[in-house]
Amino acid sequence: MKLLQPEGWMPPKGYANGIAARGTMIFVGGQIGWTSHQVFESDDFIHQTKQALQNVLAVLNAGGAGAEHMVRMTWYVIDRDEYNARLKELGAVYREVMGRHFPAMSCVAVSALMEKRAKVEIEVTAVLPDAI
Repeated sequence: MKLLQPEGWMPPKGYANGIAARGTMIFVGGQIGWTSHQVFESDDFIHQTKQALQNVLAVLNAGGAGAEHMVRMTWYVIDRDEYNARLKELGAVYREVMGRHFPAMSCVAVSALMEKRAKVEIEVTAVLPDAI
């Protein structure tokens, strides 16, 4: 994988502007903050985010990939203000689960998610490099 950073641009914080990769593509459908048994253990935004990230990582692992193979991540949040107010906590939880692997990211505020209690949904595209 190669990070794409246009010359003269300020470096992004916590994400990449772009990534070039070659290999087997893995598409992780939107993961929300419930357990593998589809149970919400909390209505707290940070707790749900951590669980959603753990769910993403579990799907990546099932495909033989890890956080280091992520090339694209999209977040859907129902409360933009809470997201922005809790960025420090989000960063800590993200690094705890995903380490320092920062793909190209987008974050979109939405009015609701399909599961009524869900506060965040995260989808990922990863590329597992071809064996040489």
